[in-house]
Amino acid sequence: LSSTIVGIWYWCTDQVIVQRVLTAKNIKEGRRGSIFGAFLKLMPVFLFLIPGVIALVLKQRGQLEWDDPDQAFPSLMMSILPAGLRGLVAAGLMAALMSSLASVFNSCSTLFTVDIYKKIRPESTEKTLVRVGRIATTVVVLLGIAWVPIIAKLAGGSLYNYLQNVQSYIAPPITAVFLLGIFSSRINANGALVTLFSGLAIAAVRLVLEVFKESLAPGSLLFNIADMNFLKFSSFFFLYCVAATILVSLFTAAPVKAKLAGLTFGTISAEDKAGNRASYTWVDIVASLFIVAIVIFIMIYFS
Repeated sequence: LSSTIVGIWYWCTDQVIVQRVLTAKNIKEGRRGSIFGAFLKLMPVFLFLIPGVIALVLKQRGQLEWDDPDQAFPSLMMSILPAGLRGLVAAGLMAALMSSLASVFNSCSTLFTVDIYKKIRPESTEKTLVRVGRIATTVVVLLGIAWVPIIAKLAGGSLYNYLQNVQSYIAPPITAVFLLGIFSSRINANGALVTLFSGLAIAAVRLVLEVFKESLAPGSLLFNIADMNFLKFSSFFFLYCVAATILVSLFTAAPVKAKLAGLTFGTISAEDKAGNRASYTWVDIVASLFIVAIVIFIMIYFS
């Protein structure tokens, strides 16, 4: 369940992904690009696992020495690959890292400049917006550098485990609001805001408890919360977010239906439905079902 929650958050709402899909010429190309991207995304499952398995086997045979899991791939690369190929792999990794960071920085800059600053100061010129975007990017970089010591405290210092932990805390509130928002016309802004802000607070508390877990009394409530597996915590967290969104929405005024036109499944016009049906064929359906089947198989096989 947790991997599905994180997957919906990342692939359906994360600005880094959404900004790429929005560059498509039309819905048909955007959909097929997403389907093709899903096929490509299946490859890292094996690309990540195979080098790790090789490194573990070589270590057990005494042919490779590494103490930290994060050292497995660099040690493998230095031990097996020749000098020229090592440089090529390192350059490829750096290029991929720079591309990912550029996407993140661009997304953060766009979100702050367009969604926050421009609404506060709508009269701002393009030159001012560009300058604000650069400042926002610089702040994000500095915050990222300042956050590095925290990584060593979380998930045993493993970068991959840290990423999985943090994503499992960020995703539930956004996924709950997103799914309920597009499937129900009764969910309102009050329910979404309460869920997002309370979810942010709960995620922050969980991170703080993880950092200071060693100083907590074993068996206490706070220790048990900090010690709970992050996937299990994410599942319960998601259920809370769903309940909070629904309850707050039901106890507050319903949104004006005229403002929901085209935003939920229940308010899509007949014209939009017809255009959507015309934008895909049986090939898209079969490809999507095939990907879903592979994902379900992997989840069941490795569970």
